[in-house]
Amino acid sequence: MSKIWGIVLFFLLSVCITYANTTANPPIIFPKAEVLNQYTTRIPFKLVDHLMVLEAELQGKKGNFIIDTGSEALILNSVHFDNLYEFQKKSTNASGVSEILDHSYERRIDEFNLSSFKLQNKISDVINLSHIEKSKKIKLLGIIGYSILKDYEVFIDLHLNQITLTKVDTEGNKLTDKVYLEKIVDSLNFNLKKHTIVVNGTINNQKVRLGIDTGAEFNQINKSINKKALRYFIPKKRLKLNGASGKTIRVLAGKLHRVKLSDDVYFGPMYTVLTNLNHMNEAFGVQLDGILGYEFFARKRTIINYKKEKLYFIDYPLPKE
Repeated sequence: MSKIWGIVLFFLLSVCITYANTTANPPIIFPKAEVLNQYTTRIPFKLVDHLMVLEAELQGKKGNFIIDTGSEALILNSVHFDNLYEFQKKSTNASGVSEILDHSYERRIDEFNLSSFKLQNKISDVINLSHIEKSKKIKLLGIIGYSILKDYEVFIDLHLNQITLTKVDTEGNKLTDKVYLEKIVDSLNFNLKKHTIVVNGTINNQKVRLGIDTGAEFNQINKSINKKALRYFIPKKRLKLNGASGKTIRVLAGKLHRVKLSDDVYFGPMYTVLTNLNHMNEAFGVQLDGILGYEFFARKRTIINYKKEKLYFIDYPLPKE
């Protein structure tokens, strides 16, 4: 466990997109995608530490994309797409939680190909992600964020290690009912603040606002929240962790108890770090008391519907006796 705790706490990017006239890219192809019907595809992912990673190919280069609901944009790694003369430099920097990421660029993706799905004329940010490659020891082509996911109902399944994308209409209704064999057992409303999923909840009966983020390797709680809530954060050790820009920060790690999102949606102790989230709140443009990441999805097989602003939950199978 100490090895896992010592690895990067993945504060991913909140990106401000400025649309520009840029050149077209060939499609991004996911060779392991399984087409369920004309509106639905299923893609297996692997866990790299606590990050969900898809295998993909772009411009003849094979590598990985991280699924990150905490990122606003589709992001390409400039380490592998370095022909920057074809890119439009942005008028503003891309903001990460730990510090500002300099020298970000944009590029228009002519076609983002998810097997039978084709998303036309998508904008991608181009940022140096070499520090993530080094820490995770993977070839990282980029990050899939809100701008790609928002037009689908997104089923994040850490039981089967797969993501299912189902096309929805402008109201969030699925274009097919033939998607899930499993039974939805609970649901929860959320507020979409820019691209951030925000839920209201309590910690030890104290009201909190929490973000939901697939790119957060561990839950995060703001050290400035109500002291009655902090009584149920049980510290274990101090850690040195890397933020999205490669900057090292020190945090207190432990377990967070008594987290409740509704009468029916609550959690046992979850691994959590106590840190200052003021910079993240500034970057995301929303005041949050904490972030629920991998630990949340490890306990809840979760369906995200951005258009309806709703989360749905499917139970994990009961362990065999």
